[in-house]
Amino acid sequence: MAGNIKTMTEGKPLKLIFSFALPLMIGNVFQQLYTVVDTMVVGQVLGVNALAALGASDWLNWMILSVIQGFAQGFSILMAQEFGAGHIKRLKKVVGNAVCLSAICAVVLLILGESIVVPVLGLLQTPGKIIGQSALYLRIMFAGIPVVMAYNLLASILRALGDGKAPLHAMIVAAVINIVLDLLFVMGFRWGIAGAAAATVIAQLSSSIYCYIHIRKVEILSLSREDFRLEKNLDWKLIFLGLPMALQNAIIAVGGMIVQTVVNGFGVIFIAGFTATNKLYGVLEVAATSYGYAMITYAGQNLGAGKIERIKKGMKSAILVAIATAAIIAVCMLVFGHEILGCFISGTPEEVEMTMNIAYHYLAIMSICLPILYILHVVRSALQGMGDTLLPMVSGIVEFAMRTGTAILLPMAIGEEGIFYAEILAWMGADAILVSSYLVRVKKLDRMNKKEGGWIG
Repeated sequence: MAGNIKTMTEGKPLKLIFSFALPLMIGNVFQQLYTVVDTMVVGQVLGVNALAALGASDWLNWMILSVIQGFAQGFSILMAQEFGAGHIKRLKKVVGNAVCLSAICAVVLLILGESIVVPVLGLLQTPGKIIGQSALYLRIMFAGIPVVMAYNLLASILRALGDGKAPLHAMIVAAVINIVLDLLFVMGFRWGIAGAAAATVIAQLSSSIYCYIHIRKVEILSLSREDFRLEKNLDWKLIFLGLPMALQNAIIAVGGMIVQTVVNGFGVIFIAGFTATNKLYGVLEVAATSYGYAMITYAGQNLGAGKIERIKKGMKSAILVAIATAAIIAVCMLVFGHEILGCFISGTPEEVEMTMNIAYHYLAIMSICLPILYILHVVRSALQGMGDTLLPMVSGIVEFAMRTGTAILLPMAIGEEGIFYAEILAWMGADAILVSSYLVRVKKLDRMNKKEGGWIG
């Protein structure tokens, strides 16, 4: 076998999970550079209005991206299970069918995304002076949907086989390209917000190409034409895994858009401050999503191998390391938050001060509550890796209800600050569903294991 693929069914769970998550973590940091660098360049070069335009487009952009990620992650669950079980022939069939389904999904999302840009921005009550820039940014980003789908699928295939290093290298390459092109297009060519979007799409294309080249080197993924022939039962299984995850992400994104609608009603300065912190949200979350990816692969492979006790041990280890990581990140943000946020904000002294106060207040609240988010990612991903995508979707619905309810009602009681607690209460609601679901799921698998004298996935 060429490449860095490896099994997670043997060895110490903590070491395996952390060693798998670490390159993903670094890779996700570089991935976040896409948006962070865009935000820095736009905020510093183009000013508060452009920064607000970028923020107004955030949730719609993230909704499409998260649907893509949901399908890719869902497809990878079955890949990890087949790899863990040693069913290589079946693995190749799963990969081939996943490629076909992903292509169909990309076309549908491309058409949908381009058609809803202006109507949705209008529904979000985007201020008139920034709606044109927001629409332009989104149209360019959505034009890159096929390459985004390609990267996410290819990276998910590699991760399902235990390779977290190739996606890391892809992200490093893409981040460097994105930074260079941001400076060239926005500062050099003066293309404005369109230049930032174009730089991101080109960078994403480079990461897709890198992963494709790497996959070609993996001998067990040498696919034949027959592997791409759609198989009805298999396709429905893949859709059953991928669709709930995509819907879960879409529901969360819709909740975010409702929050953005409320934020948009507070004016451009508040939008800019909220945007600056929201761009750091990805950085705050980066380790959590990495542990999540690790748990999908870990739980999936061990389920395929019928090793339920290893899943439980891995969960305990992942929770401990996730909470410790969240605490470290929280302290860093509380101490250095002003300096970091300052990289995103420019304007008159009065504008900068007002925007900074809003941004840091929001950042402090999120940082203190960060362990709640980290537990959410670990538990949700473990459930998904075990093939349960429906209850995580239910948690997404609860998250939606808590986020939107808080965003709409709390500002009425305590003012603009109320919007800052929407995320926190959403995380808490999701955690309540996920933790209880995990405990029930594990007990069920234990019963099956005892009843059948050794359960096989």
